[in-house]
Amino acid sequence: MPELPEVETVRKGLTKLVVGLKINSVEVLYPKMINLPAPEFENQIAGKDIVQIDRRGKYLLFRLSDDLTLVSHLRMEGKYEVEAEGTPRPKHTNVVFHLNNGCELWYKDTRMFGKMALVKDDEVFALSGLNKIGPEPTESDLKFDYMKEILLKSHRKIKSFLLDQSKIAGLGNIYCDEVLWMSKINPEQATNYLSDAEIKLLRKNIIAEISAAIKGHGTTVHSYSNAFGEAGEFQNKLHAYGMKDEPCSRCGTKMVKIKVAQRGTTYCPKCQAVHGDLSE
Repeated sequence: MPELPEVETVRKGLTKLVVGLKINSVEVLYPKMINLPAPEFENQIAGKDIVQIDRRGKYLLFRLSDDLTLVSHLRMEGKYEVEAEGTPRPKHTNVVFHLNNGCELWYKDTRMFGKMALVKDDEVFALSGLNKIGPEPTESDLKFDYMKEILLKSHRKIKSFLLDQSKIAGLGNIYCDEVLWMSKINPEQATNYLSDAEIKLLRKNIIAEISAAIKGHGTTVHSYSNAFGEAGEFQNKLHAYGMKDEPCSRCGTKMVKIKVAQRGTTYCPKCQAVHGDLSE
C-alpha cells in the first residue's frame, strides 16, 4: 500500500501535470469505487477546474472549482497516470478524466480497492477515515507531549499502534518497521512501557524517516510508481522491511520476521529487545 511518502510524491507529480486544467468530462468504468451514482459523479465533475491538490495522511484531495473536493485513497495498488487522449487504456483503468489540454488522467487499480468521494469542501473532514485522522508526522504537528500521552494511555503493541491512522497519519507497514528498527524498539513492545527517551527518539525518527522517504520519491517494493510512471528510490535505503534472514546492518544478527496486527513485521532480535509486560 502506498504510504505517506508515496502519496506525497504522487501529489507533487500530479500538481505539475494537471493543476490549472479543466476537466471536460469523466468516465467511471468501475462504479463501486465512487461514493455517488456514476452519472451524478460524472455530471458534477464535468467542467470543473483542478485548482490544487492537497494531501492528508494517505488521502489525496483534488480541490476543484465551485467548492468541490475529490477525495482519493489509493489503497493497495492505486495509481494515477496522464496520457494523450486516445491512448489505448490498459486493463483495470477504473476512472478517466478528460482534460482540456488533450490529455486523459487515468486512475488505475489492479485490485480495485481504491476509493473516491466527491464532496463539498466543508464536508471533507466529516468523511470516514478523515474524521478521526491523527497529526501529520512533521516537526510542527507531531508533538512529544501528544505522543507521550497517547502511548502511555494505550496498552497495545507499538507496531499495531503506529499503524492506526487515528494516532499518527500516514505510517504503514514499511515505515513502521523502519522507524522501530531505527529506534531500537521491539514491534511487540507494549506502548505504556516506553520511556521518555524512547518516545523522543521514536518521534525524531518518524519525522526524519518520512521526510527522507519523500525526498527519495517513495519506496517501490511491489508496484508503486509516481504520476510520471517512475519507481521510487527509497527502497535502496531500507534497514528492516523485507530484510528477513539478512544480517542486521547495525549488529549483524539475523533479522527475524513475525506477524503483528496481521502484518508481516521484520526486526532485529538483538537490537530491538522487548521490556515490560507484553500482554495487551
